Amino acid sequence: MVTFKRLAFVLASFVLAVVAASLFFVVVTVNGLTYLHIAQISLLVLCCLWLAWGFNTAVSGILSGQKRAAVPTSPQALAARRTAILMPVYNEDSVSVFARVAAMIEGLRRIGYQDAFDVHVLSDSTKAECVAEERRNAAILLAELGAAGRLYYRHREQNVGRKAGNIADFVTTSGGAYEYMLVLDADSLMRPETIVAMAARMEADPELALLQTQPLIIGRRTLFGRALQFSAALFSPIFSRGIATLQGREGPFWGHNAIIRIRAFAAHCGLPTLEGRPPFGGHILSHDFVEAALLARAGLKVEVHPDLEGSYEEAPSNIIEYAKRDRRWCQGNLQHGRLIGAVGLRLWSRVALVCGIMAYAASPIWLMFLIVSLLDPVLAPEPNYFPADSLFPVFPRPETGKALLLLFGIFVLLLLPKTLIAFGSAFGRQRRRFGGFIAVLAGATAELVMTSILAPIMMMFQSKAVMEILVGADSGWPSTEREDGSLPLKASFAASWWMVLAGAFGLVATWSYSPDLILWICPIAIPLVAAPFLITLTGDPAIGDAARRQGLFETPFEIDPEPVIADSVRWRARLAEANRPREHAAQPIDAPHALPDPA
Repeated sequence: MVTFKRLAFVLASFVLAVVAASLFFVVVTVNGLTYLHIAQISLLVLCCLWLAWGFNTAVSGILSGQKRAAVPTSPQALAARRTAILMPVYNEDSVSVFARVAAMIEGLRRIGYQDAFDVHVLSDSTKAECVAEERRNAAILLAELGAAGRLYYRHREQNVGRKAGNIADFVTTSGGAYEYMLVLDADSLMRPETIVAMAARMEADPELALLQTQPLIIGRRTLFGRALQFSAALFSPIFSRGIATLQGREGPFWGHNAIIRIRAFAAHCGLPTLEGRPPFGGHILSHDFVEAALLARAGLKVEVHPDLEGSYEEAPSNIIEYAKRDRRWCQGNLQHGRLIGAVGLRLWSRVALVCGIMAYAASPIWLMFLIVSLLDPVLAPEPNYFPADSLFPVFPRPETGKALLLLFGIFVLLLLPKTLIAFGSAFGRQRRRFGGFIAVLAGATAELVMTSILAPIMMMFQSKAVMEILVGADSGWPSTEREDGSLPLKASFAASWWMVLAGAFGLVATWSYSPDLILWICPIAIPLVAAPFLITLTGDPAIGDAARRQGLFETPFEIDPEPVIADSVRWRARLAEANRPREHAAQPIDAPHALPDPA
């Protein structure tokens, strides 16, 4: 059944791309075929294939409607085969990290499952002040929660292998003490009932090696962050259902908010160091995709379960931080080009690696298509109305209808999935969770407008990232700034001045050489010229707060916060107070950091 769905999915995607390319071929070759036209058509085929792939994923999710039954379990059964909750950190805000840890420990205790889970904060921090604060907060939690034997802190002096090396170090030194590990990120938070359900599902299916949840975004104040948050809450579960339907037992691993069978991971997920220097050599950055492929190669199940709610994360609050994180992910995904042909990988695992590459390659492909399309009328030869084989003039046929049909088709691929999801939510029971019918449609419309305006900026950031990687620039391992804070216009301009020049050049060149295309270039060039202002405005918490007061981009987690979210906010205030310098003028308290013996 999964094979049939995949075949239909792939055929539908290629058919849509070929139809679009055929229409475009008729339109652009009306005056004859040139090398630029061949380039345009080739680039458009790739673009439309990627659009069709996303469109069909959404349609698969809308049509699937799958539900999984709850798996009953007891605290005693899970305690017998314990789970380690891993929280890797790297120069993070430790107050926020340990607040989330405390909330999850309290939640598990409240529902009676505390004996089945241990929490390990695995630090790779390189800044002395970060390490000191982490140890201090670990000591506070140990004392206030009475969590000795349930909470462990460890700091690696040599952070070899980055996050993948951090997890591997835990598996090597302490993995034998546990059956499963729930891998989180520093910004992850999970409902205790969801944590228990994940462990129970692993217990119920011995073939299941990795279970991935769909993390939703919480805690954002800026307009950019709130739009991401709303979009994730409304649209991501449907897209995840589509992914689950198509990938089956060769599903994704997104690196966090997933539970893994430790012995399977230890046996099959050793990662090689790629030959050569970064960005294409060295340690594998996007290790999660590769680890999922290796588990699937071993014949084990890797699944995403979108029905598991209560899985959360934070996200960068402005475009600059988002682009910085994206740059690291881009390098990791492009590395996968060296792994697609690895021996023994399942076909759909290879497809997933290609999709990860296309997630970033699509932006420069679109950019090249736009550049070639603007060059076409400038470099096109003068029309010849008297060909040598005809005694009469031959005039080009207008192909306006086909051009409009192609444009309409592209807009359908882009907009229809979100439109269907938005209206389905607005008219269904889901609308109450988002504040009602009007709130759903207003939020979806505003999100569409905002993402459309910001799309050229994101395209340029991703294109720059790809180009940097292709010329050999390494992203390094920068920590992500997740805190909401106003973004000065000076900082926005410093990050996007080159976009301003590119947008201005595009407008002037189009007006000078192809004035008929000026209206077509404006939706792309004007946001680029205004990039510093757009980045600053969408990264301003005050504007985001004003939008929230109007009910825009509200999510279920804001309208009706669940206990684990409220507890994390409460613990954050407590730890912030405890970490004030006046209370810790003396040497920082050093928390116990020995890990349990893996025997």
